[in-house]
Amino acid sequence: MPDPARGMLACRDGFRTIWHAGDGHVQIIDQRKLPHDYVVADLRVWRDGERAISDMLVRGAPLIGATAAYSLYLAAFEEGRSGFDTAAAALAGSRPTAVNLRWAIDRVVARCRGVDDAGLTAAALAEARAICDEDVEISLGIGRHGLELIRRIAERKDGEPVNVLTHCNAGALATLNYGTATAPVYLAHEAGIPVHVWVDETRPRNQGSQLTAYELAHNGVPHTLIVDNAGGHLMQHGLVDLVVTGTDRTTRSGDVANKIGTYLKALAADDNDVPFYVALPSTTIDWTIADGIRDIPIEERDPGEVTDVYGVSDGMRTTVSTVADGTPAANYAFDVTPARLVTGLITERGIAPASRDGLERLFPEYLPE
Repeated sequence: MPDPARGMLACRDGFRTIWHAGDGHVQIIDQRKLPHDYVVADLRVWRDGERAISDMLVRGAPLIGATAAYSLYLAAFEEGRSGFDTAAAALAGSRPTAVNLRWAIDRVVARCRGVDDAGLTAAALAEARAICDEDVEISLGIGRHGLELIRRIAERKDGEPVNVLTHCNAGALATLNYGTATAPVYLAHEAGIPVHVWVDETRPRNQGSQLTAYELAHNGVPHTLIVDNAGGHLMQHGLVDLVVTGTDRTTRSGDVANKIGTYLKALAADDNDVPFYVALPSTTIDWTIADGIRDIPIEERDPGEVTDVYGVSDGMRTTVSTVADGTPAANYAFDVTPARLVTGLITERGIAPASRDGLERLFPEYLPE
């Protein structure tokens, strides 16, 4: 694998977003610094991982889960069993919406149950690595199934680019590699299918402009940045062939929680007969709940993310306020798109209708006994 610290973001070159850098040492990309600076951050203790999750050095449900898994390894390395148990409880509360967080913690805890103290660190590390390796294969599975959607549209367009609109960052930077919503795009591009991505800027953290556009450029995929509210206009004028987003939590009935503004894209797509797909690894399905609007916790973050914007001015990296002093702001990080607005769910096992029956046909092991 290429040295991650070199800043290589080409998916086909074995890029990873988190990696084991030595005994008691894990490294990540500090995504708050992108796209202007590629900064590798060190995780030396489990609380570094907790901070990376809560302060959004890492983003995206799969990567959040992987970071939690590696943080448990650091806890075992640093403090043994007592630290491992403390970390498992604390990490679970670092971000409330992404279900992968709890899934990854539960998986590492289960792997280490019954392991003696001498083997705890090795067991936690092995499970964290397995979670990461599996995530890459899951993303590729999503990509292969989504590729067929793009291929069918391309056949109808007779050489014209397939225009995909996406929201937030559900790309390589949100997973371990390839991404969820972007995986079909990357595979289509590698297959020589003309494809173009409309990239929502995705306020308030600008994951679209700062992350998605950045990684698409590194992979040579044609793209155009747009303001969040331009999507409906593009759909009205036939400039969007399909919408593909990611999700941080999906209910067993097919409701999806994703970055705030996703619901509005789904409404616009429905009004303009544009297919609206959600790409998700099975690890983001919460089989315990059915009503996303009622039961999915919606994270409310620091209002400063709404009032302030990070960027470059006169060559200096800076954060500026865009509002008058004292302006109150609310920062709802996610919204829920009801299953009725979702054309299909692209998973590693295939494309399912956004319904309980659709999901259970692909994942029968989750059927109640």
